[in-house]
Amino acid sequence: MQWLILYAIVCNKHCAKLMLGFNMLTNLHHVQLSMPAGQGKKARAFYGDVLGMDEEPKPEPLASRGGVWFQQGAIRLHLGVETPFSPARKAHPAMCCDQINRLAERLLDAGYAVRWDDNLPGMRRFYTDDPFGNRIEILSAG
Repeated sequence: MQWLILYAIVCNKHCAKLMLGFNMLTNLHHVQLSMPAGQGKKARAFYGDVLGMDEEPKPEPLASRGGVWFQQGAIRLHLGVETPFSPARKAHPAMCCDQINRLAERLLDAGYAVRWDDNLPGMRRFYTDDPFGNRIEILSAG
């Protein structure tokens, strides 16, 4: 065991994690954004109707806190009530999309701005804002 610890110290950080079994994180469960109280209808219209996500029922102990949860495939996005509310203008979820032009059109048709950005090589992407002003990034390979 002593040689293993010595090797892990000499080895890089990643190697040490592998050798000593410290890679405990496996995936991302959800991302949470804030929303103002009493705005569930707006959240459902944007995330459900426009983005096409399904509402996920909140467990009973958490339902009384307000907010809405959404899921689409492996993507889980939770909206929690925060008072006072302040939108996330820089921090944001980035979600991949296989029909990015179609989604951009849906957002524009629903009255949401689409801001295209070409600064990430190999990706097409744009930013939009949810009804509360939270920044959302949509990406597609290519």
